[in-house]
Amino acid sequence: MDGTKRANIKPGIRVNIVLKQDQRSGKLTEGIVKDLLTKSPNHPHGIKVRLADGQVGRVKEIL
Repeated sequence: MDGTKRANIKPGIRVNIVLKQDQRSGKLTEGIVKDLLTKSPNHPHGIKVRLADGQVGRVKEIL
């Protein structure tokens, strides 16, 4: 599923995100969404979320 649409992402779902420091390499981090940080309905680079463990990044894949 697409991580660029806010409607697709809800707290509690499992996602792969790219952290700020991993943007160059594209390394993905898996986790459970705690909070949605992007307010707009779409974002071309992915909706920014905070995971349950506190890490913040943009959603690349919904698992």
